[in-house]
Amino acid sequence: MLRSLSFVRLWTGNTASGLATWALPFILGLAVLERSLSAVDLGIVLAARTAGFLVAVPVAGVLADRYSRRGVVLWAGLIAGVGTPPIAAGMGRSVLLMAVAAAVVGVGQGACRPAFQALTAEVITEDRRQRANAAMTLTVRVTTLVAPGLTALLSQIAPTPALVIGTGVLWLGAALIPPRGSFAPVPATTKVRFFGEFADGLREARRHPWFLAGLGALTAVIATGYSATGVVLPLVSRDRYDTEAVLAAGLTAYTIGALAGAVVIARWRPGRQGWAALIGLGCYGFAPLSLLFPVHPAFVVAAYAVAGLGIELFNVPWFTATQREVEPGKLARVSSLDFLFSYGLAPVGLAFIAPAIDRFGAAPVLAACAVVCFAAPAAAALVPSSRDFRVAAPIKHV
Repeated sequence: MLRSLSFVRLWTGNTASGLATWALPFILGLAVLERSLSAVDLGIVLAARTAGFLVAVPVAGVLADRYSRRGVVLWAGLIAGVGTPPIAAGMGRSVLLMAVAAAVVGVGQGACRPAFQALTAEVITEDRRQRANAAMTLTVRVTTLVAPGLTALLSQIAPTPALVIGTGVLWLGAALIPPRGSFAPVPATTKVRFFGEFADGLREARRHPWFLAGLGALTAVIATGYSATGVVLPLVSRDRYDTEAVLAAGLTAYTIGALAGAVVIARWRPGRQGWAALIGLGCYGFAPLSLLFPVHPAFVVAAYAVAGLGIELFNVPWFTATQREVEPGKLARVSSLDFLFSYGLAPVGLAFIAPAIDRFGAAPVLAACAVVCFAAPAAAALVPSSRDFRVAAPIKHV
C-alpha cells in the first residue's frame, strides 16, 4: 500500500482531517483549564461545530456525487482552515465569534467526510480497499492514543491560540494533499433540485437492506452505549473506585483494543463478513455491562478493550462493503446518511442519557443500554443480506 503514491496522499489528507477534528475539542479543553474559556462557553462552541457538521453532511453528499469528489475535499478543507483562526482570535474575547467560526469549521468537517469515503473507492482498487480502510482507521486510533500527551507537551511551548491555528494548518493539508480520483459525474439531462438528488440517495440506500439494518444498529449502539459509558465511566471511576486511573485505563484500553481490531481486520476475511462485523459491533455492550456491577477494575478495562476491538471489526468491513456495493454515482450521498445518523446524531444520545440517569438512576440506564447494544446488531443480523453485506453482484468502480 505504501508504494502507491495515490494511497499515501489519500491517507495523509484523511489523517490530517481526522487529527484536526479530534484536536480542536482537546485544545479548547486546555483553554478551560487555563481559564481563558469557561466550560459553558466550550459547550456552546462545540455545539456550534456539531450544528455545522449536521448541516453540511447531506449537502456535501449531493455535491460530491454531482461534482468532483477531490474538489469537494479541497473546498471542505479550505473552509475549515479559513474558519479556524477566528476561533483563536475570539478566545477570551468573544464567544459569539468563536461559535460562528466553529460552525464554519463544522461545515468543512462535515463536507469532507462523505467526499473522502467516495474518493477512497475511486483511488483504491477493490482488492486493496479493506486494507486501505484499516490503515486509515489505524492512524486515527494511534492519533487518539498519542495526541493528548503530544498536545499537552506542545502547550508548554506554544500558547493555546497558536495550537488552535495549528489545526487550521492541518485542514489546509487535508485540502491540498489528496489525489485526484477517477469518478466522472454524468451530466444531468434535466435540472434536478437538491432534495430530488438527496432522495435518489435515499432510494439507493433502500436498495441495500443490509445497509439500513446496519446503520440502525450502529446508530442505536452509539446513541445508547457510547453515550452512557461516556457519561457514567467518569462517575464510576470517581465514586466506586475512588481514582481517576480507571477512567484513564478504560479509555486507553478502548483505543488499544481498536488498534488491535484494525490490525486484525486488515488481513482477516471472515466467511460471513456481515455477521462477523455485527458481532463485533455487539461487543460494545460489554462496556455498559461492566459499569453495572461492582467488579474488579480489571474487568472494566478488559470490557473496554473488547468494545474497541469489536468496533473496528465492524467499521472496516462496513466502510468497505458500502464502497463496493453502492452505485458509484450515489456513493457520497449514501455515505452522508451513514455519518449523519451514526456519528452526527451522537450528541442527541448524550443529551438524553444524563437526564435519564438523574431520573431513573445509573443502573437501570446502563442495563437498558447494554440490552440495546446486544439486541440491535442481533436484530440487524436477521436481515438476509446482512450475512455478507451484499445483495447482488458488486458494482465495479472504474
